[in-house]
Amino acid sequence: MRRAVSLLLLLPLAFWLAACAHKEQPKPRSPLAISPSFPRTVIEANQQGTVQYQGGDFEGAKSLFTQVVTGAPQSAEAHYNLGLALYALGEADEARDHFIEAANLAPGNKVIWDSPALRPYGSPDPNIPPKKAKEYQGRAGGRLGQR
Repeated sequence: MRRAVSLLLLLPLAFWLAACAHKEQPKPRSPLAISPSFPRTVIEANQQGTVQYQGGDFEGAKSLFTQVVTGAPQSAEAHYNLGLALYALGEADEARDHFIEAANLAPGNKVIWDSPALRPYGSPDPNIPPKKAKEYQGRAGGRLGQR
């Protein structure tokens, strides 16, 4: 009887410990669609780049997203997508430049402002508090867009 009572008392503790040990995984980032106003070849390159990115071929995605940025240099989504591919390849400084360009082209876009390079600086939504900013990959400076 004593053993059963001990087991009943330990069972909730075990569930609580398991729940505490589970960390919420960050939501994977996905490339964004670009405006249908751009040429069909640019839209197709973006779609193919998205497939490459989601398949883990970040070099292929980088190449295609570079074409998209060339064909649609004023597209915030194009710069964001290229930033994602570069970031996945470990090219953090170049990725940061594209994330910042995307943010400059689309101020207030919550998805873009949640990018790895910009997250430390806050959010365009005043209801979301900014995170404590560490220097991004050891870069000097602390202002958006400065090197």
